[in-house]
Amino acid sequence: MGRTFATTAIATALLHLLTRNDVAITSAFAIAPRSGGNRRFLPPPSRGGGNAGIRRGGGMDSSSSSSSSSRSSTIVFATRGGGGGGGGGGVDDGEGELRTVLVTGGTGYIGSHTCLELLSTGRYRVIVVDNLANSDEESLNRVRELLKLGGGGGGDAGTDDDKAGARLHFRNCDIRDAKGLEDVLGEFSSIDSCIHFAGLKAVGESVALPLDYYDVNVGGTTNLLKCLDAASVNRFVFSSSATVYGQPEMLPLREDARLSATNPYGRTKLFIEEILRDLYASRPALWNILILRYFNPIGAHPSGRMGEDPQGIPNNLMPFIAQVCVGRREKLSVFGNDYDTPDGTGVRDYIHVVDLAKGHVAALDKLYDDDSVGCESVNLGTGRGVSVLELVDGMAKATGKPVPYTISERRPGDVAELYADATKAREMLGWSAMLGTKEMCEDTWRWQSTNPMGYKVQAEIVTQN
Repeated sequence: MGRTFATTAIATALLHLLTRNDVAITSAFAIAPRSGGNRRFLPPPSRGGGNAGIRRGGGMDSSSSSSSSSRSSTIVFATRGGGGGGGGGGVDDGEGELRTVLVTGGTGYIGSHTCLELLSTGRYRVIVVDNLANSDEESLNRVRELLKLGGGGGGDAGTDDDKAGARLHFRNCDIRDAKGLEDVLGEFSSIDSCIHFAGLKAVGESVALPLDYYDVNVGGTTNLLKCLDAASVNRFVFSSSATVYGQPEMLPLREDARLSATNPYGRTKLFIEEILRDLYASRPALWNILILRYFNPIGAHPSGRMGEDPQGIPNNLMPFIAQVCVGRREKLSVFGNDYDTPDGTGVRDYIHVVDLAKGHVAALDKLYDDDSVGCESVNLGTGRGVSVLELVDGMAKATGKPVPYTISERRPGDVAELYADATKAREMLGWSAMLGTKEMCEDTWRWQSTNPMGYKVQAEIVTQN
């Protein structure tokens, strides 16, 4: 079934893109695939996307594992007693007036932080679907733990968070599994919105395994949208990526910049954006969609209890630096020091994951508060570029010791600079990034130093007990 969805979605997206004048498709060049491990079905640390200009909006969400069926999960705390389980839709939690959101890929890095922020507002019940291929259910234990401690992002959920924890439910389900999604949507019939994080996300791997990326990302999202449409769930926040801008023609990047992609991963994000715009255009009175394009999330929850926990060798810069600092990796390879930037290394718009999670909450709030959003893209970023060596220096200050690194050749497909104009997010969503490089580095180190192996060890302790 997933292969049929993928074939149809890919053909539709390619045909649409090839007939557009404002979209350029470029060659797929990127880093070489990393070695080790089956990486076929990874739920994402996410990203966001969309193109400006179409009015009104829609919905979406995803996970990954073609044949897994939906299952209920009871979550046990690794560090505290109790914690409650992931109850079923038939359970009356006394919160019928709450908004209910489906979060795909919700056990991942950005997804789990977003779940915490959603619950911390006191306005949402959260249903997570994920196949756990590149994440750990322990992240949701930590969400409940922080809610009990009043450690959410800034809402009023610190009031009674045994109750807040009961508003978080988990089902193991792949977004390509139509029957599993239908079961979840039937069990939790109050779901009326979706934030879609799930998908494969490694640029280099996408070059080696393009069919997997089209199957999971494009085919899975198409399947998800069909299931949501059948269930009349039409508020949709899509986590896209700044990769849809390709080689930038302007800086800072605005939402109306020309779109392109330089690798299969980026093309899957761009194709999904096109599918969403087509979906909205087919029934503009029905769908309300926000596409969030964001720029290199890093950092961790300031408690040190939640953070990025990649399986295998990290694909992203900050978790690799953190693992070097904690002794899990020998040294960092900096890819290129001859770019036209102040220190010669690549510059990106790094954003604190807590700021990013709050941006997703602001986007979802907007869809509930305004049913005439349409299908809009919004950049989430700081508006300021930070170089690789600036991050290395920031981590050295946070840890109190230098970070060993070597200079390597540039990676094909990398661009010198990429950072956002976040004016639209401020004006439309009332959102701005509040945390800087110092907090990003200090929070990353607090997470990595207190959880050197990520969620793995404590999750194993719970299993053994």
